[in-house]
Amino acid sequence: MDSCVVNSPLGFTQIKGDADGIVSINVLNSEETPSEHIPETLLDCVQQLQDYFQGNRTTFSFKQNPKGTDFQKKVWQALTKIPYGKTLSYLELSKQLGDAKAIRAVANANGKNPLWIVVPCHRVIGTDGSLTGYAGGLHRKQWLLNHESPVTQQTLF
Repeated sequence: MDSCVVNSPLGFTQIKGDADGIVSINVLNSEETPSEHIPETLLDCVQQLQDYFQGNRTTFSFKQNPKGTDFQKKVWQALTKIPYGKTLSYLELSKQLGDAKAIRAVANANGKNPLWIVVPCHRVIGTDGSLTGYAGGLHRKQWLLNHESPVTQQTLF
């Protein structure tokens, strides 16, 4: 399994994968040293993430290979259908998956998403529009939603 650490506007990010695809992308909560060498198997992912942070990419096309249960993979697949710049509530996501009562299981699978940003779990919010649980921290979730917002905030001065 190849691995590297890259810097992003939200902190150091660890990427793991191999020829079968990217297995995980995680933001780290500690200071790390960025990798001097990016393995060939991770180059496309690193470039696409850089493009995303520069505002030049809204979708990802590199090979993905997240590990999880069938149910988790079903939830993660549904997350990829939430358009860039849009949000969806946990309840709406549960309904889309066919069972509004599965909201806790859906939220749990959302929280176990191994592909930070690429599988956009940050686009899922509370039914009342509030920011709720995010493994990377709510400050990062807010940053990502602002980054993807179609409305550009202008300063008054």
